[in-house]
Amino acid sequence: MVLSEFLKEWLNDSPTVTVKTSGSTGVPKLIAVEKSRMAASARITCGFLGLRQGDSALLCMPLDYIAGKMMVVRSEVCGLRLISVEPSGHPLRGLDEIPDFAAMTPMQVYNSLREPAECAALMRIRHLIIGGGAIDDDMAERLRSFPNAVWSTYGMTETLSHIALRRLSGKGSDNMYTPFDTVGVSLNADGCLVVDAPSVCDSPLVTRDIAEIAPDGRRFRIRGRLDNVINSGGIKIQAEEVERLLRPYIASPFMITKRRDEKFGEAVMLVIQDSDTAEAERICGRVLPKYWQPRYYETVKALPMTETGKVKRLL
Repeated sequence: MVLSEFLKEWLNDSPTVTVKTSGSTGVPKLIAVEKSRMAASARITCGFLGLRQGDSALLCMPLDYIAGKMMVVRSEVCGLRLISVEPSGHPLRGLDEIPDFAAMTPMQVYNSLREPAECAALMRIRHLIIGGGAIDDDMAERLRSFPNAVWSTYGMTETLSHIALRRLSGKGSDNMYTPFDTVGVSLNADGCLVVDAPSVCDSPLVTRDIAEIAPDGRRFRIRGRLDNVINSGGIKIQAEEVERLLRPYIASPFMITKRRDEKFGEAVMLVIQDSDTAEAERICGRVLPKYWQPRYYETVKALPMTETGKVKRLL
C-alpha cells in the first residue's frame, strides 16, 4: 500500500480501516480497527513523548501493518509533518532532514548503528521508538549512551501499536516496560500478560506473552511467548531464555525451536544459519543448564522470517 491509498482510506466516511496482523504466530490476517481508537492511541503517544504540532515524523515502515499506519495517523491527528521514505533496512541512508520523531524496527536500528553516517543521524533523532521485535543486550547497551530519548515499545496490532514503553537511553534506562496511565496490566493463570486498555480495546486483551509484573503492580517484563514453551520430559523450557544465554557466544543468526521426540515428547532444537553445528553444540554444552541443551541441531541457508522481519520460530 502507498501513502496516498491509506490517506484516502483514513479520510473516507468509514469508521474503520483494515490492518494486517504480523503473522509472528501464524498466517497474517486482516482485521478492521476503529479510526476513533487509532486517533486515541496517537494522542496518547504524542502526549507522552511531548511531540508538538509541526514536529517532523519519519515514516519508514510498510503501510500494510499497524506500525506504519499509526505513524500516518499520528501525523494527521497531532499535526506532525510526515517525512516518507521507502521501507528498507537503511531508512536513514541519504536522508536530507533528521526527523524529530521516528519509529523503527530492531533490524533497521541494527543496520544504522553499523554505518557511521546513519549512526550519527540516528543519534540526532529527538524521539526514537523501536518495535516489532526483541532488542538484544548488545543493542540496548549501545543505545544507552544516546543523547536523546530512545524507547522500546510493547504492543500488537490488536492494541493499535504500543501501550507501554521501556526507556533505553540515559539515566532513566530500565529493563521493564511502563504502561501508559490509561492502561492496566495483570497476569492470568498461565502467567500471561492481560492488558486493560479501554482507550484502544473494547475489553481486556489476554496475550500469549509470559510476563513478570514488578511489585509496584505497573511495570512489567516479558520473559517469552507461551507458544514458545518447550515441554521436554516434563521440564518447561522457554525458547527465548535459551537464546538469551547463547546470544553472547554464537555469532551466526540462530533460533531455538522444538522437535517431536519419542523419549521426551518434545526436545530442544537449535537452528543456525550457515555455520558449524559442532561448534554450536560445544557452546551449548558449556553455557546451558543440562536440561536446556538442544538434542537436535540443524543448519539452514537462512532463518525463516515473517513479512515484518520477525523470526518464524516454527514451534
